[in-house]
Amino acid sequence: MSDSAPDLAGGMRSWRWYLSRVMRLFLRWFRLCPQRGRRKRHSRVRDLWNYGKVILKSLYYNILTNSDTVLDCAFEPIYWVVDNLTRWFGVVFVSLVISLTSSVVIIVYLCMLPVILNTYPLHWILWHLCYGHWNLLMVVFHYYKATTTHPGAPPQETSDVPTVTICKKCIIPKPARTHHCSICNRCILKMDHHCPWLNNCVGHFNHRYFFSFCLYMTMGCIYCSMSAKEMFLDAYNAIESYYQTPAPAYTHQERMVHKSLVYLWVLTSTVTFALGALTLWHAVLITRGETSVERHINRKERKRLKLKGKVFCNPYHHGTINNWKMFFAVEKPSHWLTRVLLPSSHLPHGDGLMWDCPKYRNNTMAI
Repeated sequence: MSDSAPDLAGGMRSWRWYLSRVMRLFLRWFRLCPQRGRRKRHSRVRDLWNYGKVILKSLYYNILTNSDTVLDCAFEPIYWVVDNLTRWFGVVFVSLVISLTSSVVIIVYLCMLPVILNTYPLHWILWHLCYGHWNLLMVVFHYYKATTTHPGAPPQETSDVPTVTICKKCIIPKPARTHHCSICNRCILKMDHHCPWLNNCVGHFNHRYFFSFCLYMTMGCIYCSMSAKEMFLDAYNAIESYYQTPAPAYTHQERMVHKSLVYLWVLTSTVTFALGALTLWHAVLITRGETSVERHINRKERKRLKLKGKVFCNPYHHGTINNWKMFFAVEKPSHWLTRVLLPSSHLPHGDGLMWDCPKYRNNTMAI
């Protein structure tokens, strides 16, 4: 009995001691459980965030990475959608140009020309016949050439042509003034821009056709709007009189003529301002010896050199007159008639791969 009593007491103490120990541990765990849970969640979220940043940086990061690179990567899906839509809408825009131009020509022949032949003096009839058909010929010729002429691309194989850089998309050397068109998915010699109204890029071999089309189309719209001004006023007044009581007794054909003249004048006047502004802008660029792409590059280069106390000089500016001569490939005075004022399929100045730069301007190159 004496031996078993200590064992029983020790057993009872051990049981109570274990029970109190478990209770103390449970209370401590219950008191610290929310805090430990938050710590674990915060730690897990932080680990996932750091892991995500490592994965993201592993996709694009290098020593040249900046905010522009990150934005380009973020907007790449949008660029893809815009490029593909522009390529598809190019066919629609070309069809729209052809249909609108054809409608104007039809109205001129059916509504304006009979009035001119019946009421104008002989010298004015000859003027309208000669100028109108010459302008129409120049518009049709240059638009056809601008849409069907390849703007030019650098050679795919290795050559001795000096290059400025490597295209990161085509993985081929790029000569000076060459840029990549994401819509055409190719590099273009002396690229100016991608024109959806042509469904083609404007580059070295069709830049002259594009500008000539804009110029002659603007001239044609000015001619039509000025020639049809009096007819437009009469037609507009006639349409206003439709709502009088009693209404004038116009036939269906006369009503169609009135509406057609109003449509003609409104369309040609609107295109005159819109296309005229674009033509004037490109004329300024040609005078400076720049393209639309080079204007942005030269402007940034001009600001960068200004901070260093230097002056930027466009290496492709040969003077106002010489710039126009090189643009139209005019080599002698008679070419202003045969190559500018008449349809001509002659090649532009140079091959688009190598460019003549004045010696005093070769310190800064626009690429």
